[in-house]
Amino acid sequence: MEKWKPKHEAPEPLEGPVVATITGGTILWFVLFLVQVPFYGWFDDRGHAWWIWVCLAGAGLGLIGVWLVRGRDAAIKRAAAQAAAEESTPGTARH
Repeated sequence: MEKWKPKHEAPEPLEGPVVATITGGTILWFVLFLVQVPFYGWFDDRGHAWWIWVCLAGAGLGLIGVWLVRGRDAAIKRAAAQAAAEESTPGTARH
């Protein structure tokens, strides 16, 4: 059997407002949790109490995601600033 080969190169990943997207999703998960908490008894009677805890877990994991993407965003900005500083400095040897 012949090994599959791509017909074209993969496109560059899209960059967007990653921090805002993750923050918005985290807020949405937490709001869903808060909306469902008053109905805990209804969910529990039907064996669906786990839905509430899934929303809380989504909010908690979202907080970790916000922390990670903020660090990633800061690292990208630092690298871009360092590259710009190295480019603008005349007379430096490049390796």
